[in-house]
Amino acid sequence: MKRLFVALLAVLAMQNLSAEPRLSIGEFSRNRLDGWVHKSFKDETRYQLQTLDGVVVLKADSHAAGSGLFREQRIDLEQTPILNWSWRIANRLSGLNEQSKAGDDYAARIYVVVKGGLMFWQTKAINYVWTSNTAKDTVWPNAFAGDHAMMLSLRGPEAALNVWYSEKRNVRSDLQKLFGEDLRYIDAVALMTDTDNSNGQVSAYYGDIWFSKD
Repeated sequence: MKRLFVALLAVLAMQNLSAEPRLSIGEFSRNRLDGWVHKSFKDETRYQLQTLDGVVVLKADSHAAGSGLFREQRIDLEQTPILNWSWRIANRLSGLNEQSKAGDDYAARIYVVVKGGLMFWQTKAINYVWTSNTAKDTVWPNAFAGDHAMMLSLRGPEAALNVWYSEKRNVRSDLQKLFGEDLRYIDAVALMTDTDNSNGQVSAYYGDIWFSKD
């Protein structure tokens, strides 16, 4: 009996070690927007939870508007460095130079922010974007914020419309590559579908967002 008890404890310990920490940021599938704040830059992109293919997701409709949802939360990238999410778009924004101010619009974007505190000019951000005219894996500084906000195209014009894509990014590794610094913490996560510079129209959908160890 004693040996059986010890063996059971060993199994439970292994299960706890193998359990992957998961830090939920956007629980849209549970019909929740807790902790997300709407921030407007120009007019209002409409964000609403709705059921699509039997699952609740976040839909974004932008008509010549630029506003996003912002969640302040300190994330320890040593514990959970991997950002996970899924997304899809319904249409593209054609004819834009996305590296210019006039073309700085995206059907969908998820971004992470490292605040600079009182030294606001030291704030850093990575924008993971779904581009309409820029090739996948292209990296460039944001047209407005310069190299304080780096853009990374995860999906480009080759990606199919109305198809879900799942993403996994090691945020700590990306920060190291793009800014040359080993940053342990981020302070916020945001998402945005915007068309304010091009005066266009686009619709996108976002699935749950979470951080994990692997």
